[in-house]
Amino acid sequence: MALRPLQRTSRPCRRASLSAATALGSIIACSVLLRPTAAWAQFRPQQIHFHADTHSSSDSPATFQADKVDYNDTDHTVTWSGNVQVWQDERVLRADQIVYDRDTGVVTARGNVATVQSDGTVLYAQYAELSGGMRNGVMLHVYADMGDNVKMAANGLRRTNGKVNDLSRAVYTACEICAKDKTRAPFWQFRAYGATQDVEHSKLDFRDTYVDILGIPVFYMPFFSMPDPSAKRQSGFLMPGITPHDSYLGTYFTIPYYWVINDQSDLTVQGLFSTATGPQISGVYRQALNFGSLNIRGGFAYDTHHNLNYTNGFGNRVSSGDPHGMQGHIFARGLFNIDEHWRAGANINLATSANYMRDYRVQGYGSEMLSSNAFLEGFGTGAYSRLDAQYYQGLNQGVIHNSDLPAALPRYTYSFVGQPDALGGRLSVNTTDFYVRRTTGASDQRGELQLNWDRPFHTKAGEQFLLTLRLDSTLYRASKLYQLPNYYAHSTGHGMISGMVLPTIALKTNWPFIRSFGHGRGTQLIEPIVQAIYAPNTGNGTDDGIPNEDSFAYEFTDSTLFSLNRYQGTDRLDGGLRANVGVHANWTWSGHEVDFLVGQSFQEHIEHDRLPYSGLDHHASDVVARARVSPTQYFSFTSRMRYDPYTSQINFGDALFNLNVPHMRLNGGYIWEPITPYYYYATNYQTNDLNRLYTTRTSELSGGVSVYWDNWHASIFSRRSLSRQQFVSNGVTAGYSNDCFGIDFMYLKQYTSIGGIQRYSTYLVTLSLKSLGAFGVK
Repeated sequence: MALRPLQRTSRPCRRASLSAATALGSIIACSVLLRPTAAWAQFRPQQIHFHADTHSSSDSPATFQADKVDYNDTDHTVTWSGNVQVWQDERVLRADQIVYDRDTGVVTARGNVATVQSDGTVLYAQYAELSGGMRNGVMLHVYADMGDNVKMAANGLRRTNGKVNDLSRAVYTACEICAKDKTRAPFWQFRAYGATQDVEHSKLDFRDTYVDILGIPVFYMPFFSMPDPSAKRQSGFLMPGITPHDSYLGTYFTIPYYWVINDQSDLTVQGLFSTATGPQISGVYRQALNFGSLNIRGGFAYDTHHNLNYTNGFGNRVSSGDPHGMQGHIFARGLFNIDEHWRAGANINLATSANYMRDYRVQGYGSEMLSSNAFLEGFGTGAYSRLDAQYYQGLNQGVIHNSDLPAALPRYTYSFVGQPDALGGRLSVNTTDFYVRRTTGASDQRGELQLNWDRPFHTKAGEQFLLTLRLDSTLYRASKLYQLPNYYAHSTGHGMISGMVLPTIALKTNWPFIRSFGHGRGTQLIEPIVQAIYAPNTGNGTDDGIPNEDSFAYEFTDSTLFSLNRYQGTDRLDGGLRANVGVHANWTWSGHEVDFLVGQSFQEHIEHDRLPYSGLDHHASDVVARARVSPTQYFSFTSRMRYDPYTSQINFGDALFNLNVPHMRLNGGYIWEPITPYYYYATNYQTNDLNRLYTTRTSELSGGVSVYWDNWHASIFSRRSLSRQQFVSNGVTAGYSNDCFGIDFMYLKQYTSIGGIQRYSTYLVTLSLKSLGAFGVK
């Protein structure tokens, strides 16, 4: 057979031996450089077996090459000398000398012994005595390169049945060994009296172990177990965590355990034990299926905290929700493919109380609500269909009452975009139908059909046109519209039926003028844009008997200047005769860019019952503008605004900038708005005191700077509300990381309150050891 030497990267020879007190940096190993052989032979496995495990076939030949081979008929030995290599399948054995006893089957290897395992692990030793097809044996002065820069060494190794390696006086690290001084201790290492490598189950167990940092013992563990670095998934305990102080848990520690159930599923279980409240057991189950996936997170605890009621921002007394006693949560997500066009799924997020999530730091606390849904959806050529049901659980008990939240049972969405027809236009069909039910508040059903036809065309002069014909039609059946979220003063009927039909025609034209400059290195674009829209005037009164579920927010900015409907949904529609005009300009040259848009809307009918500061209180709207400047690759600036020409006031404005230079990133932003609506109401039904829309001025400044140099990094960030004259949050981080170690410090100060949680400070220290994981102190 053709012989091809094994290709490996050479490394400097190391020639010191290992003693029990020697650091890992002094472990010596040398890869043998392969040279053309002076003699070589091939044996059938029945004559010589070096491998007898699942990775090697009993029919595979064992091949060797060496500078010299000697046969001794007296003691029935074969000796290979000088750059010896023996391999079978994916396994390789190399040494200065190998002696094979044909009577006992014992293989003795001396001098720079190296074995390459099928998983890529390389074992180096000065002496090895192997038997039973290399399934049993001993090795002296062992050094293991386990991949991903992980290294382990030991005074000796005993191999049993090819499945278990017992090591004495073992050291383990993922740090680089100092090239100038190999006796110098690495940054961190495990130093154990004994260790066991379970090859079959890819597990490492250490006994009587010291954790050394810079050669100094800092921690002792009588026993420690971890997955072998070559294992992708392995059952075992994960890194425990300890937190000296927490506002609701006191001092607590966590012990996680990872269980590989099979190739498709696993389970992580964690116990949490604290000094301030009862224990918690939580877990994460993951299952991969041929037709989908399943992920379930959950937990339960005995919460001993009692929470008092408090006064919210509306001045109302609110129950914080008493989580005392047995509490729990479940977050489940599943996705199942039915066929190539249809799939089903569910996202279930439930908790017994918001304060239980706060007390045990359950992920998701701090959000406004938990949402759950189950759905069936289909995909086709230009078509999408979805049927789902939605349920919400409020977490901010200071603003959102669970009884006020809606449940969609069910909701149906369909969208279709057709191919160009004979007239060159394209038809699209959309519908979103639902049944919304509230325990307290309005309940309603909606059926909707929207037809849209777009016909683009252009002239020889380069002017581009888009003709749009749209028909919106909706039908409602509603009850209790006098309650939230509409609060119609004159609507007291039950089962009220109403609806609307709105045809719209729009014509939009863009006329881009383009020229180049700077000998072709730059491009300039000037693009006037004009749009005319006509639809019957809807009025959109607040008490017209039509429910409103999806159109509370009205946004008139540069992004919606040319939109047919500026409401976020379709329960309210823009009507009347109006024209939108704007100018878009762009300069690009040598990697630099300046881009801006300015425009205004003109309308025949004025609707004064929109939200305050909508920008459309006059026949001529506010002026909207956007500018983006990137003078260099290191700096960019973007700003938007809405200016009222009647009052000379800015009704909306924001600005963002980013500076990114070597070793530093700087960013900042500012936002201004005279009023910000919150669309949740706090209502005292006992006194029938209906609170008005809760609004507050927004004037906020935020920014941060990050620096990084070699292995060091640090950042600081801040967010301050100028209108409230207080900070929202501040924070600072700093850290260091190298090839095997990382440490990070973080401080966060939160000044705002939500639900039952008040302002707080967080201190976090995270220590990461490569190949072992991370643990933190909070």
